[in-house]
Amino acid sequence: MNYFKSFLFIGVSILFISACSKDEDVSIGSQSNSINKILPLGASRVEGARPQYESYRYELWKDLTENNWTFDFIGTQSDNASYPSLANEDFDIDHEGRGGWTSGQILDGLNGWLSETGSPDIVLLSSPGGNDALEGLPYEDAVENINSIIDVLQAENPYVTIIIEQMAPGRTDVMTPELSSYFTQMQQEVLNIATNQSTSTSQVLAVDMFTGFNDSMLADDIHYNQSGAEFIATRYYNELENILAE
Repeated sequence: MNYFKSFLFIGVSILFISACSKDEDVSIGSQSNSINKILPLGASRVEGARPQYESYRYELWKDLTENNWTFDFIGTQSDNASYPSLANEDFDIDHEGRGGWTSGQILDGLNGWLSETGSPDIVLLSSPGGNDALEGLPYEDAVENINSIIDVLQAENPYVTIIIEQMAPGRTDVMTPELSSYFTQMQQEVLNIATNQSTSTSQVLAVDMFTGFNDSMLADDIHYNQSGAEFIATRYYNELENILAE
């Protein structure tokens, strides 16, 4: 990789890591007894940093609330952004998104987080390996970590449903040939992971977040604006309405 591309990877990685890392904002409470306990899991695209950029979580919460689903977002993280209420309900701010974290870091932290939150019924696994790509970490390690993350989730709850993203790309001008190749390879690998990791009791479902996604949906190099957040939330909702318990 030449100097310009190395600089580009470093610059984008710093953006991904520094834009919204809030490990100090931990919300620890009693474990949820709700049906449809949903764990949003990933890095800064889960975490969000309103008003700089958006997470899909608020738009998905609105979709689920407007359609009268019973559910609870869970996670040890929360954020301090301002979100309008809906039908006299306040946004459920719990999540497990940590800005800049790689697949290996998420894997290392997962058992501890689950011990605090309890078992999720549904996991939304966002942009798997995205930060690994931005940091130039080995592709094979990311794939191994993603499979191990799923193993941990299924060991915690053999009946968990995991929705794993075929991740949306970054802005066109930052998608170097190397980065584009990584994203394309991972998008295809997610299909293999979903097939190979599904069991008789635990579905692993791949959701296409890249087809139709474009630069107008980004607030910066890689993070969603409101349009992007709505796009991702809709893709998740279309999957969730077929699997949520009533």
